[in-house]
Formats: sequence, structure tokens, C-alpha cells
Amino acid sequence: MKHTLNSPRGGIVALVLVVTLIGVMPLSAQAADEPAATTSILMPGAEIVKLADFPGLCDGPAYDGHYAMYIPDVKDGKLLRYIPKTNKVDVVLPEAGRISATFYTLGKLYLSDNGNSQITWLNGKEQVRLGGHDPADKKMHPNDLVVDVHGGVYYTLTGAGQVWYIPPGGEPQVAVDKITTPNGITMSPDGSTLYVAAYVPKEIWAYPITEPGKVGDGKVLAKMDDGPDKGADGMTIDRAGNVYCAGPHDVWVWSPSGRLLDKITPPTRPINASFGGPDPQELYITCLGDAKNNMPSALYKVATRINGVSPAPPTAAAESDANSKSPSTAVPDNIDAWINVPYASYGDRKVLMDVFAPKTEAGVKEAARPTIVVVHGGGWMKGDKTKFRALAIALAQRGYVAAAIEYRLGYEAMFPAAIHDCNAAVRYLRVNAAKYGVDRNRLGAVGGSAGGHLVGLMATGWKVKELQGDGGSADATSRLKAAVVMAGPLEIDTGPVAERSLTGKGYANDWIGGTVETNAAGYRLASAYRYIDADSPPILFMRGEHDNPTADQNSIDALKAAGVWADIKIYKDGKHGCWNQLPWFNDMVADMDAFFQDKLGAGGSK
Repeated sequence: MKHTLNSPRGGIVALVLVVTLIGVMPLSAQAADEPAATTSILMPGAEIVKLADFPGLCDGPAYDGHYAMYIPDVKDGKLLRYIPKTNKVDVVLPEAGRISATFYTLGKLYLSDNGNSQITWLNGKEQVRLGGHDPADKKMHPNDLVVDVHGGVYYTLTGAGQVWYIPPGGEPQVAVDKITTPNGITMSPDGSTLYVAAYVPKEIWAYPITEPGKVGDGKVLAKMDDGPDKGADGMTIDRAGNVYCAGPHDVWVWSPSGRLLDKITPPTRPINASFGGPDPQELYITCLGDAKNNMPSALYKVATRINGVSPAPPTAAAESDANSKSPSTAVPDNIDAWINVPYASYGDRKVLMDVFAPKTEAGVKEAARPTIVVVHGGGWMKGDKTKFRALAIALAQRGYVAAAIEYRLGYEAMFPAAIHDCNAAVRYLRVNAAKYGVDRNRLGAVGGSAGGHLVGLMATGWKVKELQGDGGSADATSRLKAAVVMAGPLEIDTGPVAERSLTGKGYANDWIGGTVETNAAGYRLASAYRYIDADSPPILFMRGEHDNPTADQNSIDALKAAGVWADIKIYKDGKHGCWNQLPWFNDMVADMDAFFQDKLGAGGSK
């Protein structure tokens, strides 16, 4: 399926550092000679939006996960920043030089400083050099880059036909040799595969990463077959592992196995692409100008069904942590972390978790630990596992194994996909108990908002076959021994969720499909309240004072009537989402620790 702009609308406006929305262009129907895709990679009715013109040449963009999209203007030698909330562009570095690409992760903006033959990161207004080459050697100027979860940087040297790697605190080393004109570069969400775009032959190469900075034999994943024009350029990736690459005319999208999924055609030649927005669920595309048609270099965006990979949060303590309203994501020295662990798969789609556990002393065999699955919120359609990383780390510091999980969001896969993933996560931890120090008999879960609903459904619906799925191991049960539900609705086919579905408000209509009247069976299947019985585990409900605490009363009453322990904790002055804000975070962690110690058995808190 190919998406193309019929024509740009609105006048071309020169960049003056305050940019207004320039135009919205509808997408055309699929061309007859294009490969068919079962479903477009774009959101239904998606429109490509022109955001800003650039007087020079905008190249590899990067979103910081919260506030802004960074864009280097290669020709004018500036580093710019586009702010979606205000639709403005400002200058970060007026004399940045020839920055060809950016990448944001671990709380840092990494730069490919092509002009000075170096890789840097931005500390305020200063570039901190990580490594590089002799600027006099024209073959050794970095082009594009990607950063792994350790902070190691892979970057392409187009002239040398190589990919290099800079380990954290180490010296640059060759990672890939003898590849023709390497240009764009990206990495699979689980960090197992490095993708490199070969510019001239327009090939996408895939290399298995055997250890940081080292790869196995590569293979051609895909090839652009759109005529003689050169140019497999900048790349990015979504959370399902689909690879996006700017070509001579289109941004091409392939599955992890190399199946062409889609093409997206901006009005001028695309150079690079990156996901942005708060979730991020928008593909930002930087494009060349077209002098013949008086069209300058420009930035566009379009909404996609599958979110991009969110920037990894900082893993080291920062000075700003002490004054932050958010809990720290720094991983303490006494905590082991396994990041982006695949726990379930559906074809070539891998679903990932981050596992945190207290370090064990070398040679000392410690008892298996109680384990908590941590499930993020976001209305079933948004969010990712990094949003609950601080909570998972805090639980690990109290003696638990904690697994913050992603699940397939509703625009990618509708209900019951998300609950299938959640239950697969429990089974995975049971089957792999020895690796992480998990006590198979002491598994609990905690979730907030939509994640709270999913945890409630895990807790009460563990006997319902339709909620289990086949994405993970079938050699274990998904039954929980205890659950914490933070402002998550257990009632779906009755109450506020059902009522909002009739007005078209809320996310349930898209996630479950239809309204409670048109899809009564789907809403009933999603209702954790319907499965409450004597085999349900104890559930502790948590709500902020201003987050409708009475909403859980029906579920509490039903659990108690079935002979199951249930209670609620209400937090003064708290609003929805207070579990991820200080000071409520600390109190809620302490309360869930006390609950899990009691219901999972001794051995949680240190």
C-alpha cells in the first residue's frame, strides 16, 4: 500500500523560528501496481501534516520523549528544536556545524558531528566528545547513529563502508566492515538486530548483535525496487520491530522478516524519519527541498497505528533527581537489570519486558523471591513499560523481582491481545524462574489505570481460556497470588466505561470494538468483575482522594462476598496518576510492599 500526497496546500512559509501549521494533505488510495498490505501502517484517515520549512537542509531528527523534536540543519550549521505543543521552532546551537543526525535516549541527546568527524552528546550548550576520527580523512566522517541500552553508539561511515561502535567510556571499534555506502542505521527494540541502509544499492542489511559492538554475518533484509534513483537513507523503527527507511521517493516500511508493509510519500524527497509525540505515535519525516517547484526543505508528520520505541529513561542518578516531581529511574548498584527481554511472540512480533531484581552475592545461592508483574496504563491505546520503570526499581529495592512489561496497544491489536500478553508474562516468569530468581508460587501484579484493569482481569480471569492467548509458554499457569489495582475499572460491561462507550467517549470503543450494545460479548469478556469468585486472589485497590474512590466498591463487595480479602487505600490530595508522582509514589510503594509481604508470604521487603 502506498500513501502519497495529492498536492501541498497552503503557502510555503520561510522559517523564522516561530512556525504555524502550514498544511494538511489527505492520502491517496493505493496505487494499482503497489504491493498490497492487509492493513495500512498509518492510522485510519491519517493525514500528513507539514510543520515547518527550513532555510537550509533538515536531517536526522530525534524526539526527547517529553517536550521537543531536535532537528539538525546541515546546510545552515544549526541545531534546531521543534516544540509540538506550541508549534514553534527555536535554535539550540546556532553554530553547531555539520550535524548530520541526532538520537535521544538515556536522558541524553547524541549527535553525529559529520563536520568534525566525531560522535558527541549535548551537555547544555556544549558538545561532549565520545570518540571520532581524523577530520582530514574524508572517508571517516560519521553519517547516522543509533544508541543501545548501555549507552554504546553505533554509527555509519559512508565513505569507509563501515559501521563503528563506541562503548560507554571506551574507544571506537569497527562493528561492520565492507558494506557498500552505509547510511541510515537503527536497531530492533530488543537490541538483537542492527539494521543498516546501503545508500547506493538501496539495500537494508540486518546483522545479529552477538554482544555490544559485535555482530554476526549480515543478510539483505529488503531492497528498494523503485527505479534507478539512488538513496536508501535515514532509518527508524517502531515498537513492533517494523523498519522504516527513507528512499528516493518514499519512506518504506518492512516487517522484521522483510515483508513490505507500506510506503509513505511526502511531497519532496525524504531524508530521514523518527517517531515523536508523547507516546510516541507520530512519524516525523525530514525532506529535501525542490528548487524547481520553489519548495524548501521541510518537516512533516503523520500518525501511525504502531508507536515508535520510546527513549530509554536515564539509568544513572542525575543532579536534577532531587528536585524532580517524578521518582527516579536510576538503577542502583545493588539491582540487576535485564532490559528488553522478549517474553512472548506472535509471528515476528516480539513483546518485551524489563526485569529488575536484587543482586545476589557471587557463589551464594539465595532463596527464590516473590515476583511482581508491573503493568502500565494509557487507556489501553497508549503508554509503554518505561512509564513504570521507577515503580519496578522501587519494588526490586524492597526485595522483589519486578518485571515492567509492554503489551500490544489497541491500535496495533485490539482486545484481547493486551490481556493475552499480560498472562503470557506471568507464564514466562514461571518457566524462567531460575534465571531471574523467581519464586513460582509467589507471583503478584500491580497496574495503574488501564493497567489496573488488566491486572484485575489477570487476577479474576485466570481460568478463562479466551483471555490466555498463545504468545508465550503454555507450560505454566497465569494464576496470581495477589494483585494491586490502582484506579483501574474492573467493571467494563456496566458502569462508567460502558456508559461512555454509548457516547463515543473513552478508548473502549476502539480497544474492544463497538459499544456495549453492539458488542456486548466483548465488553463482558473484558469485565474482570464478572469472574470474581472464591478462587480470585486478594486485591488491594489504590486511589487518589480526587480519583473517584467509590468506583471500586462494587468489586470490593463482590470479593468479600466470595470470601476473598479486599480493601482500598485512599491517598490524600491524590489525583489520577498520582502513583507516578512524589510524594504519593513513596507512600503507595510502602503500602503495596506491606500488602505483598502479607499476601505473598515473608521475603519481600529487606
